[in-house]
Amino acid sequence: MKNFDDLSFDEQDEVVNPRPEDNDFDRIVELALSRRDVFKGVVAVGGIAALGQNFFNQSAFAADSRFAFTPIATNSLDDITVPEGYSAQVVTRWGDPLWSDAAEFDHATRGTAESQARSFGDNIDGMEVYAHGDRMLLVVNNEYTNRKVMWGNREEGKFETDDDIKKGKAAHGVTVVEITREGDDWKIVKDSEFNRRITPDTEMDLTGPAAGHDLLKTAADPNGTLSLGTWNNCGNGSTPWGTYLACEENFNGYYSSSDENFEFTDEMKRYSVSAKDRGYGWAKVDERFDVSKHPNESNRNGYVVEIDPREPGANPKKRTALGRFKHENAETVVNPDGRIVVYMGDDERGEFIYRYVSNGVYAPGASTDDLLDDGKLYVARFYEDGSGTWLEMTPETTGMESQAEISIHTRIAASAVGATTMDRPEWVAANPKAPEIYVALTNNKNRGIKPNAGGDATPAGGPNPREENHYGQIVRWRPADGDHTSNDFSWDLYVLAGNPTVHDDLYGGSDNVNEDNMFNSPDGLKFDSNGLLWIQTDGNYSNEKDFAGQGNNQMLAADPATGEIQRFLVGPKECEVTGLTWSPDRRTMFVGIQHPGERGNSHWPEGGDAVPRSAVIAVTRDDGGLVG
Repeated sequence: MKNFDDLSFDEQDEVVNPRPEDNDFDRIVELALSRRDVFKGVVAVGGIAALGQNFFNQSAFAADSRFAFTPIATNSLDDITVPEGYSAQVVTRWGDPLWSDAAEFDHATRGTAESQARSFGDNIDGMEVYAHGDRMLLVVNNEYTNRKVMWGNREEGKFETDDDIKKGKAAHGVTVVEITREGDDWKIVKDSEFNRRITPDTEMDLTGPAAGHDLLKTAADPNGTLSLGTWNNCGNGSTPWGTYLACEENFNGYYSSSDENFEFTDEMKRYSVSAKDRGYGWAKVDERFDVSKHPNESNRNGYVVEIDPREPGANPKKRTALGRFKHENAETVVNPDGRIVVYMGDDERGEFIYRYVSNGVYAPGASTDDLLDDGKLYVARFYEDGSGTWLEMTPETTGMESQAEISIHTRIAASAVGATTMDRPEWVAANPKAPEIYVALTNNKNRGIKPNAGGDATPAGGPNPREENHYGQIVRWRPADGDHTSNDFSWDLYVLAGNPTVHDDLYGGSDNVNEDNMFNSPDGLKFDSNGLLWIQTDGNYSNEKDFAGQGNNQMLAADPATGEIQRFLVGPKECEVTGLTWSPDRRTMFVGIQHPGERGNSHWPEGGDAVPRSAVIAVTRDDGGLVG
């Protein structure tokens, strides 16, 4: 059995909050079984496309591809691979100093708490580039640290001193840095007044319905309106008014309890807050992470954090109206009537997809202060017939006392209204060319086997058609009449990832998956300005058995109009490809490479005996043309 510290976030959550082995299928078992029979029949008569317009058939692909590249093959190299005619270079890496007086990265020691606080954070995830006059600001989530890499200078790969712990802590959060292009090379601008590290110790405002609620009050903040820090920020979003949305995901893994007899509430258990942390040891140097001493502290994490990259002195704002859960990203849409709609996924097995609709409308130049504080929060229910509805979560529909409580215990509210459990909702992306939304459901080994953390059943069917789903899928929905505030929508499956060289049933994937473009565990999703969908993966890179031929994690481009998918980039060993943005002129694509060598088998990007370092890369066309 794996050591607890070596388990993934999801695996650790299930250890501390085990799900029952048997699902409660009494009220839905007949439907679930009938759906499995239907899918088996579909496979027998020619694949998922036989279901009709809900699925793509390769015969419908356009003769002329919209992709401006020749697709590449999978590989297991310890390098970046891009198509012929394209080049990739490293822009910035974990540990690169942001100021001239900060120390350069030390491969022997991995730096100190002091040097890390003034350097680029670890494990890139969501990112965005913002133009500010003729300057460019890159904002990047630094999700977490690889402990065995961060503390690889220690004999057991674990912290030994308080400074070790503080160094790991300082590597979390968000990095804001000015970047510039000199000739063919991109680099950071040291000493820019916009350079900033936002860490677990940065002061932040709590806003929205939960601000000031008793569940957010602590000894250090008796008013419940001012918190410290953000961490485990996964995907991101960007607002029409030019601010960045960092999304707090696995925040629970940093709390622990010094009191072995401390009784955890059902609400804490729903979010997998437990007596044991993930091995970071933060409670040893910062008492607020000891839940037995500060039980409300964990209620202050799990939100979307709004950051203005052009105002380095301004407090980030935790927007509680958007709910508290393991946020993957926050996709923002301006509805035709001016209201702001934010789509969000909760990245855990069997959790939900959410929508926020502002009460006010967006007008360029007008105040935006209330647009992410004053609105309605919904959760999605998908029906078997391809229809769906958004269920508003109010005190009346949830049985909770207030909207503030719903904002804090959003998962419990979603369970109360009967939302559809999903296969780990990752990034959500809105098509700029059509009123349609895509979500990556990365995988769910518990589908049809165990309920979610709240006890909700997870039967196979609808948008989650496969039991023990190891490959993932991308679901698409269209709001009724193109109105993102409508409570009705229709949905279909854009793609079922799989391996057609191993399976000839549903696990082989949909008809737009073949030997040349197959992948597993779609995670990052983002549209370019031309309406092409870019898919990034965070899956099994063993390249054997069920995943034979799929190689390292990768990035693919997809055409929503035809269903065509082609591979554009392959990352180095043991990495996740995540985070995507473009320069304002669209001639550079910035991509995040997270946790290369997470199991000790990479030295990317510097090679030799160098420490593997997460990094942002820039991808350009050799002819200077547009990239996406």
